[in-house]
Amino acid sequence: MSFVIPVIILAIVQGLAELLPVSSSAHVIVAEKFMGMDPGSSENMLLLVMLHTGTMLAVIVYFWKGWKQTFFSSRQASWRYAKMLVLATALTGVVFLAIKMALDKLVLHGERIETLARNLPLIASALACAGVLIVYAGLRRAKTSGHDPSFIQSVDISAKQSASVGLIQGLCIPFRGFSRSGATISVGLLASVPRRLAEEFSFALAVILTPAAIAMELHNLVKDHPELRSAGLGSIAHLLLPGMLGLVFSFLAGLVALRWLSRWLEKGRWHYFGYYCLVAAAAVLVLHFGWGY
Repeated sequence: MSFVIPVIILAIVQGLAELLPVSSSAHVIVAEKFMGMDPGSSENMLLLVMLHTGTMLAVIVYFWKGWKQTFFSSRQASWRYAKMLVLATALTGVVFLAIKMALDKLVLHGERIETLARNLPLIASALACAGVLIVYAGLRRAKTSGHDPSFIQSVDISAKQSASVGLIQGLCIPFRGFSRSGATISVGLLASVPRRLAEEFSFALAVILTPAAIAMELHNLVKDHPELRSAGLGSIAHLLLPGMLGLVFSFLAGLVALRWLSRWLEKGRWHYFGYYCLVAAAAVLVLHFGWGY
């Protein structure tokens, strides 16, 4: 049971950082390094799959009531929002695949795109870019609208606004550190989407993407560790036990993170998350160049 404390710590870090607009990648990688965990091991890969599942469940539970009022208020509303979500997701896929093809040809040379997660200077740069975007969006929205009463009453989102959110999401996926929620909500705010709707739409997109991401992680896990295919029930249960514990704590941490995010977004404090990203980017660079991580 020596895994209990490290798993709980990692689950809390993942749950908070995954759903707050501060990027979970940098935080999880640094936490793993501090605790001496191997990100490439089958145990840790499976653990991360379970942690992602926990945060996805937190998103569904937290936003379900709001989605019912917004996306499922009528058949017409459901159809319209479904089209907007499909449009944004399709553009995300196009941008991601284009970037992946370019990286494969110019940088990766046959390696998986996940190897970019080992590049701490790249992660720091992505964190800094996300921070600048969040600060700019938050300050501009606060200056132009002040307290936004539409946070309480969501309205419609146009195809153009949905497309802009989908495009920036596609840019976030390949680059660890470029917060998906931070970028998509910020672009929504800059496109004049009401605060509440920008948040709901961003995390609806996350729920659409997360199962595919989990399936990809499981595929890579089995591909890298073929022995798992022939593992007995006892071995599989041994691997799943830390993950189940992590799922519970990432779920609970995710609920806390979403409540925190909503309150700061409602009160016009969105840009504070950007300041944190800038500080975190500097900290990652210090860890890499100063301490040799």
